Amino acid sequence: MLKGFFNVPKAVNEPVKSYAPNSPEKAAVLAAYKEMWNTQIEVPIFIGSEEIRTGNTRTMTAPHDHQHIVGTYHLAEKSHVEKAIANALETKKMWANMAWEQRAAIFLKAAELIAGPYRAKINAATMIAQSKNIFQAEIDASCELIDFLRYNVEFMTQIYNDQPNSDSSVWNRLEYRPLEGFVYAITPFNFTAIAANLPASAAMMGNVVIWKPSDSQVFSAKIIIDVFKEAGVPDGVINVVFGDAEMITNTVLESRDFAGVHFTGSTHVFKDIWAKIGTNIHHYKTYPRIVGETGGKDFVVAHPSANVKQVATGIARGAFEFQGQKCSAASRAYIPQSLWPAVKQQLITDVKSMKMGSPEDFGNFITAVIHEGSFNKLVSYIEQAKKDVDAEIIVGGNYDKSVGYFIEPTIIVTTNPKYTTMETELFGPVVTIYVYEDSDWETTLELVDQTSEYALTGAVFSKDRYAIEQATIALQNAAGNFYVNDKPTGAVVGMQPFGGARASGTNDKAGSALNLLRWASPRTIKETFITPEDYRYPFLGE
Repeated sequence: MLKGFFNVPKAVNEPVKSYAPNSPEKAAVLAAYKEMWNTQIEVPIFIGSEEIRTGNTRTMTAPHDHQHIVGTYHLAEKSHVEKAIANALETKKMWANMAWEQRAAIFLKAAELIAGPYRAKINAATMIAQSKNIFQAEIDASCELIDFLRYNVEFMTQIYNDQPNSDSSVWNRLEYRPLEGFVYAITPFNFTAIAANLPASAAMMGNVVIWKPSDSQVFSAKIIIDVFKEAGVPDGVINVVFGDAEMITNTVLESRDFAGVHFTGSTHVFKDIWAKIGTNIHHYKTYPRIVGETGGKDFVVAHPSANVKQVATGIARGAFEFQGQKCSAASRAYIPQSLWPAVKQQLITDVKSMKMGSPEDFGNFITAVIHEGSFNKLVSYIEQAKKDVDAEIIVGGNYDKSVGYFIEPTIIVTTNPKYTTMETELFGPVVTIYVYEDSDWETTLELVDQTSEYALTGAVFSKDRYAIEQATIALQNAAGNFYVNDKPTGAVVGMQPFGGARASGTNDKAGSALNLLRWASPRTIKETFITPEDYRYPFLGE
């Protein structure tokens, strides 16, 4: 093992490229998009050094053109999951003992690969697989993922550097061991960066991982796998399986060596996993770490002093970027009566100016929702709003799935602050607005806090510092990420650690050292220099 206290490169946030007309990055990503669009790929299961093709496959299509096939992926059986676990545990013997600076070098290299030669590929794959426009793909698949990798290395060194006090007679040390067993990473479709970070953050701390990506994200997940392989992540450290989520999860949770789950997805699924872990608790070698970021019903609340254009822009961007398919997306808003006419007009103007279509056309702000199930769910709520007497659609409300799963940005105004779409997570380009009397500011804050079971993100718009302070205190438990005069989306790694409580998860703050600590098991080592040789203490003397 090398001798020395090593300093890692200072983490800095990756600059977001502009993709302006005639820019080299625009040409590169469009070329990558075209090549990937016209080439079908086959994605096997990755267990250790093996690439397993079961022959039981599913096709991958683009949400904005659901008849266009871009590849296939192979589905695992129970035996493959068991093999992945066995392989991970065997790999752990070497990986857990690897010097931390060697692990750091791997993931720093991964960051540079994404910043350079893989940038166009991973952005194009995210545009195709998840129907993100180029800006949403850039801030996710490139910038946020690069930031996760760079900052997590820095956070890891900060954690290792946190040591207890000692004196001349005793040397106290803290060793940050990986967990005893393996970690299970379950990742969502909506963020390529999250898909990479959940397995990578646990692996960086010396753990081995079973990773199950979302079925709707396999296409861009393959680029992550390619990057990790080229960066030097050893075979068996991150094993990747696709297929039936319940079967894979049940098989993982049956293992005595299950040591933790790193999850992003639905609240219902996370609670089911937690319940199964509880049922199996007597079976495990250790108490598993349970880390999850789940749903949100995120709010924008405007004070009568707020700037109209800022409020409208916060809602438009917060609700409709990436078709509202962010757990942080603004999906309910509270606007004072005095501002409503102007906010309403600005919102209608903004939404009507939004173009919708394929992400290959950089003029499109809106593209498709992820799949037919999501499309049908959103349509059902839109159609119900058209019928309900306490709801009105003021803009949008149209949809078409003949080519892709396209839903217009839709704004519902309700007279009922507990209307269904004020409470229910929709995960699409639909926002519901309740207009309150200016004099009801304080009771509206109570309403915001009490309406939703979730507590992920929220925003307050105001020019009045007393009102800002009042909202910050009243809504302290309503959002784990709280924004003042800004939209409730777009947390940046190293700047706004991300996560919420209540039904939104365990609030372990991705993008901070707090999350990495969950994947370490500290051991205290006390070394005494002059060891006592007589049991008698002074108080026993005469």
